[in-house]
Amino acid sequence: MPLVNTAEIMNAARKANIGQGAFNVIHLESAEALVKGAELARTPVILQISENCVTYHGSLEPIALASLAAARSAGVPVAVHLDHAESEDLARAAVDLGFGSIMFDGAHLDYEENVAATRRVTEYAHAAGVYVEAELGKVGGKDGAHAPGVRTDPQEARAFVEATGVDALAVAVGSSHAMLDRSAALDIELIASIRAALDVPLVLHGSSGVSDQDIVAAIGAGMTKINVSTHLNGFFTRAIREYLEANPTVVDSRKYLARGREAMASESSRLLRLFAGRDG
Repeated sequence: MPLVNTAEIMNAARKANIGQGAFNVIHLESAEALVKGAELARTPVILQISENCVTYHGSLEPIALASLAAARSAGVPVAVHLDHAESEDLARAAVDLGFGSIMFDGAHLDYEENVAATRRVTEYAHAAGVYVEAELGKVGGKDGAHAPGVRTDPQEARAFVEATGVDALAVAVGSSHAMLDRSAALDIELIASIRAALDVPLVLHGSSGVSDQDIVAAIGAGMTKINVSTHLNGFFTRAIREYLEANPTVVDSRKYLARGREAMASESSRLLRLFAGRDG
């Protein structure tokens, strides 16, 4: 299947009332693993590259071109998405490289500044046919920068979407980024209220800290895009650790990275099936 625009995947998921997995790329092996997982699940996937990932690699283009190439060679529809870009320049660069979507994160700005910046990015992206996600109501985590208990107000969310023209909205409903356990408690009633107030799909960030049961409930209440990173990274890292403990003299990194790639592919496939209502 060719590389597809994120709108195609998101529209299909929303029409079917299922969840769509969006998983973060860290390096080439993770991009390969996530594509393999989608092929195993026979389900589309959205590959996400965060601003933190761009910083790690030193620039956007190398990891972007690798992810786009992995998507083009996939046997199922794959889109490539820029995640949590606080830089307008970075968002525009992703559009120019051929990403299917971008997420502009102006949640660190005050409301009016967030609206203005998000509108500028959206206009640029839409001119190129690129899907845009934004965030309103800070999602927890991120080195403790966000106050606990923050929630997105449904009416403010509707006004924000109308003012910016974004295609999807990430909302704060109880999840938190970078959690190592799955103990977050989602506000399912709030999800339903926000969904009723908006005409665009909702996005759940920080899903690594949410149990399977709560993710399924969130999808039932109106969540569409489910972002996962830390949870999958844990599978990748544990597989490498186990391999190295069993093979302490190995120095060929391909041998242990392959184990991490296999583990991430397997778990990402399970999650994609779970989100699509096929029991995980």
